[in-house]
Amino acid sequence: MNLKFNSEGLIPAIIQDATTKNVLMLGYMNEEAFQKTQETKKVTFYSRSKQRLWTKGEESGNFLNLVDVKVDCDDDTLLVQVDPVGPTCHKGSDTCWGEDNSSNFGFISKLEQTILERRSNAKPEDSYVASLFSKGINKLAQKLGEEAVEVVIEAKDNNNELFLNESADLLFHYLMLLQAKGFTLEAIESVLKNREK
Repeated sequence: MNLKFNSEGLIPAIIQDATTKNVLMLGYMNEEAFQKTQETKKVTFYSRSKQRLWTKGEESGNFLNLVDVKVDCDDDTLLVQVDPVGPTCHKGSDTCWGEDNSSNFGFISKLEQTILERRSNAKPEDSYVASLFSKGINKLAQKLGEEAVEVVIEAKDNNNELFLNESADLLFHYLMLLQAKGFTLEAIESVLKNREK
């Protein structure tokens, strides 16, 4: 890497959780901090306030274990992907923006939230989701089974549009069944991650 440090000899380092893809913090590295990070696999910054190298976690034990480093198109900003140990912020939160470092599946997470809201707040006569939840776990499980069979049937045909629509129905009803059992996709992600080890 041909890094372009600024006039103070620093380069911004955006710290991102390698798994959740959440941005945890922003720090600065000088060349020595960058080299130490590479060697120790623990993210090290140059502290502008203390005027010295500072390994995140050196006092708290909340290290940022290095996974990967990428440099942007202008060679003047780093994206440092890490496996964090504990909260990242010195104030005790997961990120320096006070956010939880939990998995976010984009639109799917938004859909999970919509299902939760409709389950909790909508009347069965006004919402398909509320209606299905009101019929209980057995009906939800049965509906998921029906959708799974429809996906299998469409997988054997050549109509991709029908296959994708049935797949969407299957995922939607699976999210509902997960919630009925008290879980979200994050719990499934955790099981799959444990299997990877």
